[in-house]
Amino acid sequence: MKFTKLCDSFGIETRDANLAQLDDAMFSELWDAWLAHHVLVIRGQSLAPLQFHAFASRFGKPEPHVIDQFHHPATPDILVLSNVKHNGEPTGLQDAGTYFHTDYSYLTVPARCTTLYSVTVPKEGGATLFANQMAAYDDLSVEMKTRIDPLIGRHHYGNRDDLNRQSRTVASVLNDEQNARMQWVQHRIARPHPLTGRKALYSVSGSSFGIEGMPDDEAIGLLDTLKQHATQPRYQYALNYGVGDVVVWDNAALLHSATLTPPEYARTLWRITIKEDPSRLETFA
Repeated sequence: MKFTKLCDSFGIETRDANLAQLDDAMFSELWDAWLAHHVLVIRGQSLAPLQFHAFASRFGKPEPHVIDQFHHPATPDILVLSNVKHNGEPTGLQDAGTYFHTDYSYLTVPARCTTLYSVTVPKEGGATLFANQMAAYDDLSVEMKTRIDPLIGRHHYGNRDDLNRQSRTVASVLNDEQNARMQWVQHRIARPHPLTGRKALYSVSGSSFGIEGMPDDEAIGLLDTLKQHATQPRYQYALNYGVGDVVVWDNAALLHSATLTPPEYARTLWRITIKEDPSRLETFA
């Protein structure tokens, strides 16, 4: 397969793979490209739901999203992201993740990677922003690294910067039953990658609401300082989709944010999120 870089610091794409007919050797190439470059884009696919599921499952075990009313009828592992309505009713989750965050960082075992399959592309908007958290960590001063390396972040479902349930940038609103399933969890702020051991800033924007053993105002101040550093334009890349594109990104290495799509332009994607192997979390703990 021929690969092309998306930008200088991370991201790679190919048009040479057919994910509906993927042998082990070709998948190994894709895995290596994903792990090395953090964002992998495979352009121009034509996949049925279960074909997309079969591909995503090669990266690990899928975890259905807590918002179960928009699971795909073919499998609950696919979450439908869409602003399309049918007879006035939503067909998918609209405006999901429109703030920098890390998927499933509010779970004890967080996400290894997220896969998206682009079904309907809007005329305007619809890009995903990625921010390289390995580069952001590397660029911190020695003093800041020494300060944060032992710190443990406190995480919960939500967007700490927007708690207004009516906002388009709030975390997708849960019902009472879904919200009751959410618990406080802990993750290192300077987190070693579970597969490589390389450190990255981890979920300093989004679900991080505090730091163990630190007063809330001091903790939020530090997290906001790290977020401002970690989301600078120099760490970012904006990915635009074509119909049939599949993207796989590394949640241990990146922050990401959806961009708002004008409601008059239809946008639909299928999403499968893969959880980390719990045994890998202990390797570099």
